[in-house]
Amino acid sequence: MTTFDSVLRAQLARDPGRPLVTWYDHASGERVELSVTTYANWVAKAASLLVEEGDLERGMRLRIDLPAHWLGPVFLGAAWTVGLVVTSDDDPDAVVCGPDTLDAWAARADDLVVLACSLLPLGVRFASPVPAGVHDVGVEIWSQPDAFAPYDPPTGEDAASDGAYGTVTQDGLMEAAAAGSLLTDGGRLFSMANPASPPGVATFTEPLARGGSLVLVRHPDPGRLDATYAAERATHRVGHPDA
Repeated sequence: MTTFDSVLRAQLARDPGRPLVTWYDHASGERVELSVTTYANWVAKAASLLVEEGDLERGMRLRIDLPAHWLGPVFLGAAWTVGLVVTSDDDPDAVVCGPDTLDAWAARADDLVVLACSLLPLGVRFASPVPAGVHDVGVEIWSQPDAFAPYDPPTGEDAASDGAYGTVTQDGLMEAAAAGSLLTDGGRLFSMANPASPPGVATFTEPLARGGSLVLVRHPDPGRLDATYAAERATHRVGHPDA
């Protein structure tokens, strides 16, 4: 049985310095690149945040309500490292949200764990204090360690996600990613699809499992897509514009 953590560790052993996630925002001009090592560090910090600050445990459900952003794959990996089920349900145990949906989720902070991401450069805090009961990821994640070992580690049989198409185990998710068709082994996938949404998750898991990388574009400018594709030496293209 295969888990997300075992796949990530294999990639760390294989080529820790290669790019794994490269993110562009054509509207703001930002570019962020995470190597396998840097990504793993962010996953460890986010996993610790979910457990230590959010009191989340293996088997609980996490909603990742983020746009197409580099923090989406980070929280996907953190959830699976802890053994959480990534869900699109409106009644999760916890949610990771961005500024656009913060107010709606903050109103429910008494009933579920709300972690908010400013989506500002470098993953920093919100410019103004977040509502009471909400965790500002940009404040709390930096004090978390760069390594994380779950007290109750998940297995390949643990659910990775649920939704309209049923529950997918970690083993099933990683097996599908390794056999996927979005890119060839070692390829560089250029995408505008949101990897934190159920239809787009394979745009991240396939590059991870197949020794490749993801180039993710938010607010795509049609006039700049071909130039970005060429500049990043992408090899495959998929996805549609996403907010």
